[in-house]
Amino acid sequence: MAADMRLVDDVIHRRLSSDVALINQISHYIVSAGGKRIRPRLVLLFSQALGFTGSAQHELAATVEFIHTATLLHDDVVDESSLRRGRETANAWFGNA
Repeated sequence: MAADMRLVDDVIHRRLSSDVALINQISHYIVSAGGKRIRPRLVLLFSQALGFTGSAQHELAATVEFIHTATLLHDDVVDESSLRRGRETANAWFGNA
C-alpha cells in the first residue's frame, strides 16, 4: 500500500504542475497541508480487491483526492474560513478572489 500511495502522490504532484507560478504556489500549499488520504487508499483497496492493477488505479485515486480537496477549498472560500488542519487556509493565504 505504501508504494501505491507514493505513486498516487507522484500523480498528484505531476498533475498539479503548471507553467503559471501562482498555480504552482497555491497547489503546493494546498497539497502540503497533509491529510490522511483515506479516499485514495479506499480506491486502491477496492481496485486490488477487484483485481484491477496498473497505473490507472493511481490516476483514479489521485482524481478522487483532487475532488475531495476541491470541495474543502470550495467550503473554505464560501465560508471565508481562515484555518484548516491547524494552518491558514489557501484563501486566507492567497486571497478569496
